[in-house]
Amino acid sequence: MAINIKKCTLEDLHELQAISIETFTETFEEQNSPEHLNAYLERAYNLNQLEQELTNHSSQFFFVYLDQEVAGYLKVNTEEAQSEAMGDDSLEVERIYVKKKFQKHGLGKHLMNKALEIAMEQKKKKIWLGVWEDNKNAIAFYQKKGFVQTGSHSFFMGDDEQVDLIMTKTFL
Repeated sequence: MAINIKKCTLEDLHELQAISIETFTETFEEQNSPEHLNAYLERAYNLNQLEQELTNHSSQFFFVYLDQEVAGYLKVNTEEAQSEAMGDDSLEVERIYVKKKFQKHGLGKHLMNKALEIAMEQKKKKIWLGVWEDNKNAIAFYQKKGFVQTGSHSFFMGDDEQVDLIMTKTFL
């Protein structure tokens, strides 16, 4: 099994949209109404929105490949691109998703390690993320990686307000 990580460019826009919709839907469709899910997908993953995010100098996207197939992706933010004002010494992991058929192959770990590597290269003091309070598997994964809950914020799935836990890992 060959695992590779590649930074996304504008040429990857359509593939990024496809994997974003696929992985978000796989992860959350059972716990949310189709109306709320579709409203979120249309807002967050339309081509104009993704193009703005891809061209923002404070955001980066990466694909993870398993044997030449895109299996998941990562989005990290710094500076003003962070979804919460956490300061210039922070890096946000906004999205980290792996297709269901590729889970349990360590790909999430590879993506998280990439985020940690970027944070260290940029001399960030902390890395943080928001995770839905009911996503127990993800919470356990982040805890294994040394993240602790430091707060919470609202996340809107359509007009359904949900709670995301803010989890942070601080570097010495």
